[in-house]
Amino acid sequence: MGNYVITFARGFGSGGKEIASCLAKELGIHCYENRILTLASQMSGLEEKLFQEVNEKIRQTGGFSNFMRGLPRTRQYVARKEKFRSDDKLFEYQSEIIKNLADTESCVIVGKCADYILRDRENVVSIYIEAPRAFCVRRVMNRMGITEEVAHATISQTDKYRAQYYQYYTHGNYWTNPVNYDLTLNSEKVGVYNCVKIIEQYMIIKGLITPDQITPAEHSQLDQKETTSE
Repeated sequence: MGNYVITFARGFGSGGKEIASCLAKELGIHCYENRILTLASQMSGLEEKLFQEVNEKIRQTGGFSNFMRGLPRTRQYVARKEKFRSDDKLFEYQSEIIKNLADTESCVIVGKCADYILRDRENVVSIYIEAPRAFCVRRVMNRMGITEEVAHATISQTDKYRAQYYQYYTHGNYWTNPVNYDLTLNSEKVGVYNCVKIIEQYMIIKGLITPDQITPAEHSQLDQKETTSE
């Protein structure tokens, strides 16, 4: 069997990042999220901070163009309710890293519009993880140590950024549209670890892995602990 890639989009607080990480561990492959920013920085020669600042957000002023013009590196960002504009060059670097990863290894990629970037590849499975707001709020409160009101606001704002980022870079597609994905899973109803097992079975059905490639990880408290909000 050749290389395969599993992409994850996730609502904030749904446990999507935890599911992605556990899946990668059981399959013995790398899980890429923020490491993509490091690789893009190395490829471009630009500061990693530039990539971190626009991570799944759309910024008002272009970091790459400002960098090239020699403008000061202290940047002002729009308020969360104001209009956003893109940072296309930085996204291009990230896209190249994602394509290179897909060419060279089996891996899990979280966010970064990876499902869209790799949409024409037969060896890619795209997953969307979501959960009811109350479930997400509880996880975010526990992880971040914040009030229910702040948790609601954080989830709304983060998901808004991700939706705008996705819609811009996918030329109008909606982030939550199930048509974009192979599987859309409700992590509260299915269970966090059961999401991992469902995805693995789907990978077997697709012929991308065999059962003997799965090494079950420790998960006795995976569905109970709420330490990872994404």
